[in-house]
This record gives sequence, structure tokens and C-alpha cells, in this order.
Amino acid sequence: MAAPGLYPPIEPFHSERLAVSPLHTLYLEQCGNPQGAPVLFVHGGPGAGCSTTDRRFFDPRAFRVVLVDQRGSGRSTPLGELRENTIDDLVADFERIRAQLGIEKWHVFGGSWGSTLGLYYAERHPERVLSLCLRGIWLLRELEVHWWLYGLRALAPELWRTFAEHVPANRRSDLLEAYWELFHSADERVARTAAKAWATYEGSACTLLPNPEFLSLLTNDQTSWALARLEAHYLRNQRFTPDDRLLRDLERVRAIPAFLVHGRYDLVCPIVGADDLHRAWPEASYVVVDDAGHSSHEPGIAKQLVAAMDRVARTGSPRCAG
Repeated sequence: MAAPGLYPPIEPFHSERLAVSPLHTLYLEQCGNPQGAPVLFVHGGPGAGCSTTDRRFFDPRAFRVVLVDQRGSGRSTPLGELRENTIDDLVADFERIRAQLGIEKWHVFGGSWGSTLGLYYAERHPERVLSLCLRGIWLLRELEVHWWLYGLRALAPELWRTFAEHVPANRRSDLLEAYWELFHSADERVARTAAKAWATYEGSACTLLPNPEFLSLLTNDQTSWALARLEAHYLRNQRFTPDDRLLRDLERVRAIPAFLVHGRYDLVCPIVGADDLHRAWPEASYVVVDDAGHSSHEPGIAKQLVAAMDRVARTGSPRCAG
């Protein structure tokens, strides 16, 4: 069940498939008001793709919402493809879509990996971004990667143990490399079983309270395959140099109105990332939801996201008053 307070379900007024390279074809859709303020929805994962719930954070009378399944994700093809799949490729795709749709500037809304990619896109193209609304901040630094692979054990030992024990005992000192090898096993059954284990670990940690419906969104055969492969690919092969690049490049976006929201008990993206970002960027509004974990489906987080975009509809900025 979706969080209360979202706008009613809505269908796209347009959808299409866009070839962005000889290898990759993206799925994108537009929802809401064709004449409304344009918003780019940046999904998480990487690999998760967009869901029908993602359309519902926005007043359909006020916004023209563009939802894109990134390379290898969701309804884009080929599913789970790692070649030609870098953060700069994804940024270039957004710029190509923006230009093709005749949009000069748009608001950017993203959570989890979507906060990483949304912020990076804004730092590369600040002249194209009207505002930023970011949830579940993830800066892709070593401390956050290590937390995901090992530190989560301190708060969810049973989840971590199941995740770690999927690989041989002598490989658990490097879980990322061990899972990477499983994902590339010649036996597809082995690879897909490992992907399901990875996605179950993540999905189980996403919500403050167990949420079987949300977990099922990440652990179905299609999503788990893309999510696990692409997350491992980005964690292993697509890290920033320097490690804190998103923080170092904040001067490029400091003047852009921004809203940050994070769950106090986010096990997937530890709150230290959001705190570090806001300390470096005090101009951005920042809300910690004390009774929430990671997912945008958490009631308190969903409420804050809808309120932020309602402020954009009224004033052009997602920032809180005061």
C-alpha cells in the first residue's frame, strides 16, 4: 500500500522508447499537465526503475513530470546491461531527453541513488535546474559504501548475516567482489539467486517496519536482476574521484533552491551523508523524519516530499518557510 497523502493514481499522457546508443534504449513517460512546470524524476537503485507510485508525489494540475528508466533499468533495454553505463552517460541521457522534449529548465526530484545522480546532474548542468528535491541522501563515498556492505550489521545483524552467508566464508572479507563474481557466473541460476539475495538485503532494510509489499517491488525477478548488477557495477567501477566530489562541487549549485529530507533510521543510506551535505550546504532546507527509514513510501517522508513539491507549485522553490 502506498503511503497516505500522495496524489491519486494517474496514467501517463505520453510514453515512448528512446534509443540513446546502439546498445541502450530508454523508456520514458510524462504525467500530469503538459503545460505544467517540468520535473525530472530520478529513480533510485541504480537499477530500480520508476514505479506507478513515483507519479504520485506531484500535483497533476501543476506539474509536467518526466519519469525516465535509466540505462539497464525498469522498462529500458537491455535489462541489467553494464556496458556504456556510467554516471556521465546517465547525465547525457537526461540532457538529450530535456532537449528533445523542448524543456529549457526543469525541477529535479530524486531519492537514494536518485539523490546522487540528481545532485551530480545539477552540478554538471546548473543552468538547467530550477530546484532540487532530494531524499535519502547518498554521496557514494567510501564510508557509505562500507556501511552498506558491512556497517549495517550493527543494526540489522540478521539481515546482514543472511546477505553475507550467501557467499563462501573465505570470501566474506570482500563481499562486493564475491557478489560481483556470482552475478557473472556462467550458471544463470546462480547469478539470479545471488541477485535476489542482494535485493532482499536492500529491500528488507529500506523501511522502518517490515513492509512485504514494498519488498516485493525490489525482489521480483526483473527488478532484482537489474538492481543487484547495476548497484554492484556502480559501487565497484563507477566511484567518484575524489571521493567527496559531490561536496566539493557544491558551489556550482549553491544558489539553486533545494530541499533535503532523510529518515532518522535509514539503514541503507546512513544519515551522516545527509548531515554532511547540509552542513556544507546550509542554504538548502533540511528535514529529518524521526519515525522513518529509507523508503519514499514511509509516511513521514512521503508527506515531506509532497509538501516540498506543493511549495514548488506555489512559489517555485521547495524550501521550507523560515
